Amino acid sequence: MPHAVCVPAPVQGHINPMLKLAKILHSKGFLITFVNTEFNHERLIRSRGSDAVRGLPSFHFETIPDGLLSPQNYDVTQDVPTMAKSVDETALVPFKSLLTKINASYSPVTCIVADIFMVFTIEAAKEFNIPEILFWTSGAGSLICYDQYPNLLEKGLFPLKDSSYLENGYLDKVIDFIPTMGGMRLKDVPTFIRIIYPGDEFMVQFIQTLLDRAKNADAIVCNTFDELEGDILDMLSTIFPPCYAIGPLNVLENKIGDEALASIKTNLWKEDHECITWLDSKAHASVIYVNFGSIAVMTSQQLVELCWGLAKSNCSFLWVIRPDLVVGEKAVLPNEFLAETSDRGLLASWCPQEQVLNHPSVGGFLTHCGWNSTIESISNGVPMICSPLFSDQQPNCWWSCNKWGIAMEADSAAKSDEIRKLVVELMNGEKGNEIRKNAIDWKNKVEEACTNPSGSSMVNLEKIIELLQTSST
Repeated sequence: MPHAVCVPAPVQGHINPMLKLAKILHSKGFLITFVNTEFNHERLIRSRGSDAVRGLPSFHFETIPDGLLSPQNYDVTQDVPTMAKSVDETALVPFKSLLTKINASYSPVTCIVADIFMVFTIEAAKEFNIPEILFWTSGAGSLICYDQYPNLLEKGLFPLKDSSYLENGYLDKVIDFIPTMGGMRLKDVPTFIRIIYPGDEFMVQFIQTLLDRAKNADAIVCNTFDELEGDILDMLSTIFPPCYAIGPLNVLENKIGDEALASIKTNLWKEDHECITWLDSKAHASVIYVNFGSIAVMTSQQLVELCWGLAKSNCSFLWVIRPDLVVGEKAVLPNEFLAETSDRGLLASWCPQEQVLNHPSVGGFLTHCGWNSTIESISNGVPMICSPLFSDQQPNCWWSCNKWGIAMEADSAAKSDEIRKLVVELMNGEKGNEIRKNAIDWKNKVEEACTNPSGSSMVNLEKIIELLQTSST
């Protein structure tokens, strides 16, 4: 029986899609060993109890160390550059020891499925003579952009000379040399290359090194579908190993129908299910859902502008506010805002997002445009207001607004009046109706890709399974 070891990058937004992929492989007859870092394993136990990591006879959880000292706060996402550097430098030896232990005590490992950010695993796959598929959890468009980092640096477009270039109009310059991305602006390129903040320079070098090493994988899979990003995937397959779109994974996962598997979840924050009951009481498409994901942070000023924009819109809203949403301090909203919106707003610390986006009362999504949020919104036909903050969120926003026609952009420095206008337009305006129609069209294309046996994602999934099974015999 094929046995896949699945290794997500140790961040919530990467763990969730890897779990979906692991469940899909399990439903196709694979034994699964799911490998979290010790830090996130403990977070998972605190969030969901020890049963969360008990697994099944054919679905095991294991851990490797991340090489970092114990943090002061065990429930805050780790600093990404620090964590990425440590894992890449220290995790290979423990990972090889883990493979040896699994082979001896459970069932021989026949393949590895790892997040691209865990590319150190390729060395282990070669040593154990087993195939490895890498998983790019973001959109294919952002992978093209990251691959163009050396080109952008060579042309002298980045790094920015200083932080004034963030606001002086320089980033509005249109560039036309990134394949499949004609017309995008410098501001739409993933942000690390600006090299303004601590850790940016490391991340630029790290990502270039990762992508070079990724070219040694047997294949790359992406959580997208051919109808959405087929031209980009074709281009990527000329640079990297064959790239396959096997998403949206949330739709493929929902088709499995295995209750034992459904109980396996990996949320590192406790979910607030009161929000679903609250949504049940609201009219069809009347609520705007607001969530900036598991990592993105904003300033207290951005938080205040956002809250008053929502207040002035007079729309009902469900807003997920993590305790660590604001840079360097706890997210605190003005009492006047809470009083003014108490009858039409609900605040939650975390929620079951897929359930929320599938709820009939949700008519729009104000999002940071992380890829999980973007692809889940597309698969549920929910139009968006995109306010990207960092990393791949910028190109995801550009595609959503300019190519797919399913979103409107809100600058991260937008004032409350601009946010109000966008919310009102999305929920009740002519432009909002137009992008809602586009969103429904994309939802129908998702259904075709993921439910029809000859749908593009179904066909690509079978190719990947055949590759893993053939290579493992």
